[in-house]
Amino acid sequence: MTNQNPRRTSGLFIAFEGGDGAGKSTQAKLLSEALELRGHKVLRTREPGGTVVGEKLRSLVLDHGQGEIDARTEALMFAAARAAHVHQVILPALERGDVVLCDRYIDSSVAYQGVGRGLGADSVLDVNLWAVEGLRPDLTVLLDVEPHEGRGRRTAGNAAEDRLESEPDHFHEQIRDAFLDRASSAPELYLVLTAGKPIDELAQYILTAALERLA
Repeated sequence: MTNQNPRRTSGLFIAFEGGDGAGKSTQAKLLSEALELRGHKVLRTREPGGTVVGEKLRSLVLDHGQGEIDARTEALMFAAARAAHVHQVILPALERGDVVLCDRYIDSSVAYQGVGRGLGADSVLDVNLWAVEGLRPDLTVLLDVEPHEGRGRRTAGNAAEDRLESEPDHFHEQIRDAFLDRASSAPELYLVLTAGKPIDELAQYILTAALERLA
């Protein structure tokens, strides 16, 4: 994997990755608030989504009752949503010098479709890098969660699971291993944290890493 980001901007791009129920949204929100208190302009966004077309594709690919979606179609829908998101939202913010915090990015496609759906990690990575013209995060925060723990978190209060969340635990074990493999291939670009640690403790680790990169 090439570690250098071919698209250089004046902003900082941080992606949050991990299994469903790892606490990515919570930590992105806490980091956004902490950075804004320090005077940084922050854009917090998510994938799939962030644009009109992205939100429509999110509904199609994640909601139940949308008909059969084969693995390749699923992968391409995520890549299409990501292409719109990067070119319409993320890149303009980075070029303004903002900090962009994104809940999921390319690693999720590599893990879920490349490994979980069996399409091949390298093939899915190549499609997505083409879709975003090579834009990679400056830092990826990986919140590592055991599949059974993640399921317990996301179904608390009888919350419904989406199409991917409702896959069996062995599928989510593959996803977890894929994320950890990605992180081990370029440790300088990842901050790997155990999701079960106290929320405030995790937030402090993440803030420290973000401030180091901003400096």
